[in-house]
Amino acid sequence: MINIKEVRRRINEAAERAGRDPKGITLIAVTKTAAVDQVKEAIDSGVTDFGENRVQAAKEKISCLSGFPDIKWHMIGHLQTNKVKQAALLFDAVHSVDSLRLAKELSLKAIEVQKTMPVFIEVNVSGEETKYGIKEGEAEGLIEESRRLGGLELKGLMTMAPFSDDPEASRPYFRSLKLKAESLKLKELSMGMSGDFEVAIEEGATIVRIGSAIFNK
Repeated sequence: MINIKEVRRRINEAAERAGRDPKGITLIAVTKTAAVDQVKEAIDSGVTDFGENRVQAAKEKISCLSGFPDIKWHMIGHLQTNKVKQAALLFDAVHSVDSLRLAKELSLKAIEVQKTMPVFIEVNVSGEETKYGIKEGEAEGLIEESRRLGGLELKGLMTMAPFSDDPEASRPYFRSLKLKAESLKLKELSMGMSGDFEVAIEEGATIVRIGSAIFNK
């Protein structure tokens, strides 16, 4: 049993509180802990976008779900350069570009497999050493360089707020990313997970990445 209806209700209510149209928010169901049967149940419930943290795990699930060609797969975890070619083949978007080296490699592989890859620059807004993402002060340079690379379509920014039991603790980090995106004229914001997606929506998230709130009861 999965919790799509409940999550969508919460998304809608958060959007309404912020005076936003819920249709402007994309739900990515994160399948890191989900079995293939649960993913199929989510598809049957109308979910079209799924996220994976690891290339190999995505490869296995995508292979099992080849009968559903209309769903989209998003790479949301740290991407190693030696996995980029596989990622270019498997995924419909990459949310975790955090270095020029990775952007260049992804550009080359996307061109090689004849596709344009939508990408997000991952920004470490909190400055935590344990988190991936480019430093906030260095993001603008990476964004400008990425815009010039073939095979990539720069969509927006992504971040992960520090873990906290209090969703409100994430608010300043989401607000900071929103301001950064506005200053760089980027429209898409991939931010907010199971513990804080409602706050992310209130602060402007256009994409939320939700795993445990859907698949774990």
